[in-house]
Amino acid sequence: MSRTTRQSSSLLRAAAATGIAALTLTACGSGSGSSSAGSGDVKVGLITKTDTNPFFVKMKEGAEKAAKSEGVKLMTAAGKFDGDNAGQVTAIENMVAAGVKGILITPSDSKAIVPAIAKARAKGVLVIALDTPTEPQSAVDALFATDNLKAGQLIGEYAKAAMAGKSAKIATLDLAPGVSVGVQRHNGFLKGFGATDKDVVCAQDTGGDQAKGQTAMENCLQKEPGINVVYTINEPAALGAYTALKAKGREKDVLVVSVDGGCTGTQAVKDGKIAATSQQYPLKMAAEGVKAVVTYAKDGKKASGYTDTGVTLITDKAQAGVDSKDTAFGLENCWG
Repeated sequence: MSRTTRQSSSLLRAAAATGIAALTLTACGSGSGSSSAGSGDVKVGLITKTDTNPFFVKMKEGAEKAAKSEGVKLMTAAGKFDGDNAGQVTAIENMVAAGVKGILITPSDSKAIVPAIAKARAKGVLVIALDTPTEPQSAVDALFATDNLKAGQLIGEYAKAAMAGKSAKIATLDLAPGVSVGVQRHNGFLKGFGATDKDVVCAQDTGGDQAKGQTAMENCLQKEPGINVVYTINEPAALGAYTALKAKGREKDVLVVSVDGGCTGTQAVKDGKIAATSQQYPLKMAAEGVKAVVTYAKDGKKASGYTDTGVTLITDKAQAGVDSKDTAFGLENCWG
């Protein structure tokens, strides 16, 4: 999901210019030259959807810190845009050729990436999905991620409680068709609210982008001016929606809820632009992933199944029956 852009390295820019997935190698820790994990000879790969998204920037920071602590080398790669499956396939192939012991990946296309992952696993590479599950989930050895259904459900429950029995006209500003994270958050929100897609008066895809979120909200308000509840796939989309609502003088009477827990988004909750958000923890996903690869390198034990890396509802307007933390907690634990 797109969030704000950060400065990429010159090597990443050069790779993007040639149409190749960005790939860099970082030595994290020194070694004695032995083959054991911690010697610096073990290589771990991290492939994110983009390198411009604060969520993935924080994920990379978590991986770098863990790699340094464990004394292993980290290779990183990113697609040129969210949805760049070809770039991620190239990155997998490059990392396997470079001799990585394990690959951590946030799939841009949960289905299309599966054949490349299968080839890597066939060569003995441990593959762990971070944040976004593959389809099927069993295509990887393990998944370390937020429970996105729960993240959506939390803000749905919150929105339902905050409406206090008032009739709801719901708009959903979603991600893109078929992307598992977006589907899970959307479905979770509806479940938490006690609604179905038939109850949604306007649904628009935003790609998680702020400008597209604003346009989507403008379109929804034109279609149904009485919208009073807005679910957004992430906080940039929420801030786009807020801009559109403010332009119509509706920012005070429309409830906007979101998912992610980035620092900008959490500040927006504190400022009253977003009522609540579900905070997730990308640094933890990456750190745990690196440790799992190191364990595999040391004793051959593979991580398996799903590890929930946690989610917390953040709001300064708590609702009875819905567990939450305030923005002071959120800002202490945010990313970006």
